[in-house]
Parts: sequence; C-alpha cells; structure tokens
Amino acid sequence: MIAAPLKIEAILDLLPHRFPFLLVDRVLELSPDKIVALKNVTYNEPYFPGHFPGAPVMPGVLQIEAMAQAGGLLGSQSEGFDKDTHVMLFMAIDAAKFRKPVVPGDQLIIEVVPLRKGKIMKLKGECRVDGAVVSSAEMLAAIAPRSKVA
Repeated sequence: MIAAPLKIEAILDLLPHRFPFLLVDRVLELSPDKIVALKNVTYNEPYFPGHFPGAPVMPGVLQIEAMAQAGGLLGSQSEGFDKDTHVMLFMAIDAAKFRKPVVPGDQLIIEVVPLRKGKIMKLKGECRVDGAVVSSAEMLAAIAPRSKVA
C-alpha cells in the first residue's frame, strides 16, 4: 500500500499516461476504499484552443478520463496488481452526468470509490470544483497484463 499524498513522480510510476493525456496532478487521499485526486485546470491545456475559442471549457470526456485515471491509481493498490506487469484498462461507463462547466483556473477534485473489487472493478467517480459536483459516472475497469497493451 502506498501512502498519500502522491506527487507527480509516484503517479507517473503507477500510470502509463503521459503528457498531454495525464489528467491527475496529485493524489490527496488514498485508501483501499477511496481515492481523492487533484487536476489543476490551466489555460495551457492543449484542448482549450479548440474547445471552445473564446470560451474555454474542459471536455466532459476528459473529466471522465480523469476519473478513470484516478480509478486506475486506486486499482493499482489491489491485491495481485504489479505495476511492472499489469495495467488497469477502462471497460465501460454508465450514468455519466455533467452539471457545470470546468474552466481554466479551476481545481478539479476527483473522488473515486469502489462499488465492486476484483479483477474487474466497478467504480463510482465524482468531480467537484469549489465543493460543487461538476460531473459523475460509474465505470468498469479491469486488471490486465501490460503485454496486452504495450
């Protein structure tokens, strides 16, 4: 078990994602039953020039990806997961909801809890900005051999 907070070096050690697709900047809390992570949303994000010019909004699909990456970090703490030989693969999404826009300058707080544990995990994720829920979803993820994707 790894103790939080996790800085970017530890996150890079556990997740295969890299710039511009790494969407977790820090892990604030981590236990077998919950992860709370942080994404600093800056004007320099590569998607803002096109989404939308003059009115930048973080795409909802990237908020879901941030939840999935946080879920991957949570799953990496599962028994039987070896960061050198396994990855967490996103399998499905249900009940996605987007309530408020996320804009440059926001701090996206990502909370993910397991609804079911095992080789296939069911997760519930929620993103908040200034305490208000901006998006949420349920996801399925699986522990898979790294050789299947690398």
